[in-house]
Amino acid sequence: MTDEITIRPITADDFDAVAELLAELGRPTLSDASRAAAAEVYRRHVDRSDTASLLAERDGRAIGFCSLEFRDRLNWGVEQAWIPDLIVTADTRGLGAGKALLARAFQLAAQRGCWSVTLESGYQRTAAHELYRSSGMSNDGYYFLLRMADPPA
Repeated sequence: MTDEITIRPITADDFDAVAELLAELGRPTLSDASRAAAAEVYRRHVDRSDTASLLAERDGRAIGFCSLEFRDRLNWGVEQAWIPDLIVTADTRGLGAGKALLARAFQLAAQRGCWSVTLESGYQRTAAHELYRSSGMSNDGYYFLLRMADPPA
C-alpha cells in the first residue's frame, strides 16, 4: 500500500467509477432505467474536445473526480474553464487528492489560455470551500437554481 495519488484523464472505461463518485457527491444513483442514458452522456463527454476531466487514483482505486469543461463567455476573446463536479471519497479526504485534481485542472486551463477557472459549491461543503481558498480561488458570487423538473430516477 502506498500513499501516492495519481491524476489522469478519464477514459470511457471509467464510467462506473465516475458514476459512483458522483453519487457520493449527491448526484442521483443510477438505476437500471437511467444507466444507459447516463453512459451515453458520459461517452459523449469523454469524446468532446472542450472537456478534460480527471480521475484521481490511489493504489488502483478511483478516489476522486474533477469534471473540467471549457466554455466561451460573451465579451471575452478566450475560454473560461468550468468545474461542474469535484469529489473525493470521504474515506480519503485530506490526503491531497482534491488539491492535486485542482492543480492539474488549473494547469490544463492555463495551457488552453483560459482567463479563469470557476466552480459552484453547496453552502454545506465548508471543508471543500477551504480547499478552494487554499488553492488560490476566491468566493466571488452566489449560485442560483430554478428546478424545472425532478432529476431522472
